[in-house]
Amino acid sequence: MSAALGALWHDGRGDWDGAHAWAQEDQSRDGSWVHAYLHRKEGDEGNAAYWYARAGRPVPAKGVTLEAEWAAIARELVVK
Repeated sequence: MSAALGALWHDGRGDWDGAHAWAQEDQSRDGSWVHAYLHRKEGDEGNAAYWYARAGRPVPAKGVTLEAEWAAIARELVVK
């Protein structure tokens, strides 16, 4: 399992700290995307924006729920 997918798994279990530790281990674009999502979830929009940029992804539009973003990330990472 990739570190990015492992981070999502931990987040899905309610372990934000564990998810963040896994995301920090993955410097790829996928890891940066998960890292961005985690900081968005935390409410740290500035830090999240930095990680979205590193991932080459736009900051989600207003109204995109955390659940919807989590599912989109998971779908993409599982296919890889």
